[in-house]
Amino acid sequence: MAKSLLEQLPEIVAKGRQVAERILEGMEGRHRVGLQTREWVLPARDSQDSDWITGNIRADALASIQPGLFGSVQPALGDMEAPWHNRLIYGDNLLAIAALLAGDEATGLPSMRGKIDLIYIDPPFDSKADYRTKITLPGIELEQRPTVIEQFAYSDTWSDGTASYLAMITPRLILMRELLSDTGSIYVHLDWHVGHYVKLVLDEVFGKNNFRNEIIWHYGQRTEPREKQFDRKHDTIFFFSKSDSARLGSNTETWTREEFIKHRHDLMIDEAGREYILTDGGKNNGRYRRYVEDVIEKGKPIDSVWNIQILNSSAKERVGYGTQKPAALLERIIQASCPEGGLVADFFGGSGTTAAVAERLGRRWITSDLGKPANMIMRKRLIDQQAKPFLYQAIGDYQVETAKSSLGRSFRIGDLSQIVLSLYGALPLDENASPTRNLGSVIAGGTRVLVHADSPNKLTGAATLKKALAQRDNLLGGWDKVVVLGWNFEPSIGESIAALNDPGLEVLVIPPDLLDRLKKKGSLEKLRGTIRFASLQYLRLKPVQRQRSSNGEQETLRIALANYVLLSPDAINLDADNRLKLQGVIQHEPLALIEYWAVDPDYDGQVFRSVWQDYRGNTDSDGDPLRVVTEAVLTVPARTGPRRICVRAVDVFGFEAEVTLSVGVEAAASNDLAGAA
Repeated sequence: MAKSLLEQLPEIVAKGRQVAERILEGMEGRHRVGLQTREWVLPARDSQDSDWITGNIRADALASIQPGLFGSVQPALGDMEAPWHNRLIYGDNLLAIAALLAGDEATGLPSMRGKIDLIYIDPPFDSKADYRTKITLPGIELEQRPTVIEQFAYSDTWSDGTASYLAMITPRLILMRELLSDTGSIYVHLDWHVGHYVKLVLDEVFGKNNFRNEIIWHYGQRTEPREKQFDRKHDTIFFFSKSDSARLGSNTETWTREEFIKHRHDLMIDEAGREYILTDGGKNNGRYRRYVEDVIEKGKPIDSVWNIQILNSSAKERVGYGTQKPAALLERIIQASCPEGGLVADFFGGSGTTAAVAERLGRRWITSDLGKPANMIMRKRLIDQQAKPFLYQAIGDYQVETAKSSLGRSFRIGDLSQIVLSLYGALPLDENASPTRNLGSVIAGGTRVLVHADSPNKLTGAATLKKALAQRDNLLGGWDKVVVLGWNFEPSIGESIAALNDPGLEVLVIPPDLLDRLKKKGSLEKLRGTIRFASLQYLRLKPVQRQRSSNGEQETLRIALANYVLLSPDAINLDADNRLKLQGVIQHEPLALIEYWAVDPDYDGQVFRSVWQDYRGNTDSDGDPLRVVTEAVLTVPARTGPRRICVRAVDVFGFEAEVTLSVGVEAAASNDLAGAA
């Protein structure tokens, strides 16, 4: 007889502790999980009547792009010496938490252990809902099924039922507790599906004595009753503290005399004409007067039932995310449990409400999500509200970390290369010919193809391509063609491929969710024939114009998009009908596929600083919510010599492409083609 969930809970919690302990033990190791900074976002909604130089709101942003990796645009956090930078992190939140616990040397972030004042999470509810991504393009609407890596974020479906859901959430809650300060709190937002089970896990992790409230978020009423049940119109939020020293700041709200006396029928008036009520003072204390004016001044105590309206389909707050929570809900939580200037974290970021509200209330924030659509929505939302500059980061060596969980902690990079070669259909070469075990062969129809599976630990770039070509020409008597399979690519990869101009070279992208799929399917055989290695996407620009102003202090850059070539549509999780619709857009209006693009006018080759941005939904300049503007005009401080400009585009599916080029004064760019993964 199968064990009940209650019987399984002790084992689930024990295994969760083991996972958390392994992560904590690895914090000091050489191969600890790190964060890779993808973008230093300096919010500047494109506008025809202003630019990033002239806008006063851009003063701090301007200071932050002066020489040096990051400027001191925000004060230090607590006893930290390094300046603080808000962070949007793309990737599995378990790895994001591990990276925060370990610290981030590149951006000067020490370990965040014991540093966070408030954590709010709104995880999936184990409701068996299927949150597919709807993408609206000019004239059509696509429905994209989540990839395996995104199913964690969107499908809200757990193959092993609620037990697997609890196995997911437990180690994350344990590690979140490590992030909290001694006075910190966590709010876990759930509903009736699994809330009662998670409450038991929270009791184990945080201690029953640190349970503060079961908050009922009541969000409205239906117009018609249900047949066999009362209408479900509330979620449950469990409020725990790390210790008995938890702070609770704003736990009252303003109210009026009318609200106070609405349910009071015992008002009295004293000799001076002041209104009061009599209140029981308890045993041996008798009754005493409470004056209405004093009660109103103290504020109305907030109880554990919160009547806050859910966002309707036409709400101005709406950002296009299915499970978006209202700002009013997060305002109450943040104001209650995070001091001004304190730090808020949300590891199921979703629509970005937590970060957006924290930003507006003067709190620092960290947010993360595994879904590419969620990260794009959050980035656009923060830009839209003119947030302070923030970092957009990803999990460094994500594939390696996933391989450790799929293949065991003792796996070697060569093991991963062998898997990739096998799924591509290549026979591995023997160790004499391939000591690193990353080369294979495909021989068909008299054509000999060498296959090079690159490491996930590095960026595939020009050096790798040249090495692969040398192997093609010299290894084992030579080959007709070489195929390079890469995980991560240098921004200049497209330029490198174009410069080599070798028809015997092909570069393909390894599916980023390959290992997640392997873990889910259980064996290579089940995946064989289902994995598609896609061609690289790339971006084309028109010749860039750079012109010095008459006073010589400023110069104008005019950067225009020419074309965008999408990653192979076969690699996108669409059904046949949606793929056909997509092909029409690819052929007739490829630039409509761009969701977001940004410009760094002084790219240092290390960190992309998005000084100028435009994105779908920003209608300030073009009035078109389904298209980006295709030309950027920047007024920037003048400089001598060539200017290194980087342009980054992100399409509606979350794939990125970059162009990096050097532009002389009053000269057009000679090379207008580049690509990136």
